[in-house]
Amino acid sequence: MPSKIIIYTDGGASGNPGPGGYGAVLMSGNHRKELSQGYQLTTNNRMELLAVIVALEALKIAGSEVEIYTDSKYVADAVEKGWVFGWEKKSFKDKKNPDLWKRFLKCYRSHKVKFHWVKGHANIPGNERADFLAVQAYKQSNLLIDQGYVDSQNCTESNLL
Repeated sequence: MPSKIIIYTDGGASGNPGPGGYGAVLMSGNHRKELSQGYQLTTNNRMELLAVIVALEALKIAGSEVEIYTDSKYVADAVEKGWVFGWEKKSFKDKKNPDLWKRFLKCYRSHKVKFHWVKGHANIPGNERADFLAVQAYKQSNLLIDQGYVDSQNCTESNLL
């Protein structure tokens, strides 16, 4: 049986909305993997959620036992307090980020996931590393377009360049 997977995630935006990025640190036994990406225009909540999604999608064994540590109350509470399941029943009506929540639920249901909220910038090594990765990601020059955000805001390409 595979060992438990520990994941630290963080996301942020410079301005909200603004350039943003996510970072994730995945650890299991002696294995460690870091993931990050930056986007031209997005929000901090989208990046917090996308960090979790990308980390879960990176897992190769279905049914893995996963502990996710995040400093995002938005993400942790939505799942641990069951709000996202109510939003899903109402087809995410009037909720932000439905594209990401739907994507999240698909990968969330493939594993046994437990969320833990941690205070940000509290010298928790995994969280500090995920934060560093997120910030470095949006400072890069090869930023992607967060199509879900752009579509929801009716942005044009000229707004992004």
